[in-house]
Amino acid sequence: MTVVVERKSDGGDGGLKREMGLMSAINVIISVMIGSGIFVSPTAALKYSGSVGFCLVVWTVCGGISLLGALCFAELGTVVPRSGAEYAYLIEAFKKSHSFWGPLPSFICAWVYVMILRPAEIAVIILTFAEYSILPMRHLLGIENLPAEDLHLLVKLIGILGLGIITYINLSSVKLYVTINNVFGFCKVFACLVVIFGGIYQLAIGNTENLAGGFEGTHTSPGYIALAFYNGLWAYDGWSSVTTITEEIKKPEVNIPRSIIIAVPIITGLYVFMNLAYMTVLPIDEMINSEAVGIDFGDRALGWFSFIIPVGVALATFGCALSIQFGVTRLCYVASQEGQMLEPLSYIHVRRSTPAPAVAMQGVLALAFILVGNIETLIEFASFLIWFFYGSAVVALLALRRTQPTVHRPYKVPLIVPFITLAVSVFLSVVPVVTDPSPKYLFALGFILSGVLVYTPFVYYKIRPRWINKLTYLIQVLFEVAPSSSKLD
Repeated sequence: MTVVVERKSDGGDGGLKREMGLMSAINVIISVMIGSGIFVSPTAALKYSGSVGFCLVVWTVCGGISLLGALCFAELGTVVPRSGAEYAYLIEAFKKSHSFWGPLPSFICAWVYVMILRPAEIAVIILTFAEYSILPMRHLLGIENLPAEDLHLLVKLIGILGLGIITYINLSSVKLYVTINNVFGFCKVFACLVVIFGGIYQLAIGNTENLAGGFEGTHTSPGYIALAFYNGLWAYDGWSSVTTITEEIKKPEVNIPRSIIIAVPIITGLYVFMNLAYMTVLPIDEMINSEAVGIDFGDRALGWFSFIIPVGVALATFGCALSIQFGVTRLCYVASQEGQMLEPLSYIHVRRSTPAPAVAMQGVLALAFILVGNIETLIEFASFLIWFFYGSAVVALLALRRTQPTVHRPYKVPLIVPFITLAVSVFLSVVPVVTDPSPKYLFALGFILSGVLVYTPFVYYKIRPRWINKLTYLIQVLFEVAPSSSKLD
């Protein structure tokens, strides 16, 4: 049973509205790419590179490689003007190739992102937000001597509160999300600039001892070099985020490529110069062994202004979790339109024009992961699939160039760029398995197989349990949602 209601809109098509301009698109990329990592643990690349000079080279080259991958997605975003990023490109490129195998890759992509990876990431990120949001105020709150178990419970409660806030924002309106995300984006960039100018000041007063070694001690082992680039490239993950919300970007054929070309180099510059700033104060060994590099840097270089680091981490993680949830709900929306998720996940709130059921589902899944705890391993075994899906999207780009050669492409990357990105994708998918062979990757395979078991009866054979109609009716009444125009048609 589906309730048909008159949608109250401002002249749109009853679906998602294009409310995000170039600046908002840039801030989406910045929000997802800049999380806690650059403030807390940016040291893996330094550990495996072995020297200050080569570490900075690694960070710079990784930024360039990430830009190449992002440009591939920029082309895909203009050819396939749908939200969902990798999912949308896989469904467009391969859906018609075979009735069973064609849509399967896109379903597995949605299955992994929607059910495990993104909600688990949101849970970990929002707990990091909770931890660092109370760090500057421990003395004022009188919790410095709080037992570890009680502190852990407090962090979890604040994390649940933070999750409730981001879910409410994404339920309420896209304009509210854009406003808050823009503010948080500017604040986290400001925190990065504080670190950078702190480093410039250290250089100006002559603190160059830690940089004097240059390339001395550089590791020449292919394995170490591979791991240095592996960790550097992971730090840049998130460059595809703007293509998950294509249907809400104004003039996507213009603003998606522009936002990528602007945002990724900005983040590359921030990452390189923040690492350089850290190195002006912290020796290599100390930096590698530090539990929170940014905090240690702030204590030594920023004086009374050191509180900006935990505040910066809190702002970065809150904005990151907010944007990740915003993006994955759009993947739910598109997958549901394709019949690969529950139909109500594609329904839109009749007044707010948000995919309310999809947002609520992601909030519930993230809450479950917070309550379960110890989910870092879960993210590790699923995370290596991210670059597998990136590589699959690049294959989709090459397939679309062959199957749809006459389609207008407002932006088109040179052919060498997709092949470089594909090689990097294979590298990042294989390296973790080769360097740390572990049974945990069998769990990833098991989860994929479980997706096939769901796909076969419910997507391929379209088996529809009787209770689905009652659930659909309940969701429509509870969330005040209705099918978008594409579903009504």
